[in-house]
Amino acid sequence: MKEHSEKMIAPIVITVLFIVYYYVYFIILLAALPGILLKLLFGIIPIALAAVMIFVCVQRMKEIRSGEEDDLSQY
Repeated sequence: MKEHSEKMIAPIVITVLFIVYYYVYFIILLAALPGILLKLLFGIIPIALAAVMIFVCVQRMKEIRSGEEDDLSQY
């Protein structure tokens, strides 16, 4: 079990770093862009990317727990 938890650290750290980056980027966009339409248009992109990062991280956690962390070696 310890082996699985060690393999989960890197994806979680990378996901957290990207989420923080997207959050800061979103805040900067809100402050810099004029008009609500531009803020919404360009604000959706970092929010969508953050959601995708979380989804990918959850999928990776499932792969690690099931023991399929090295899928490419099967081909």
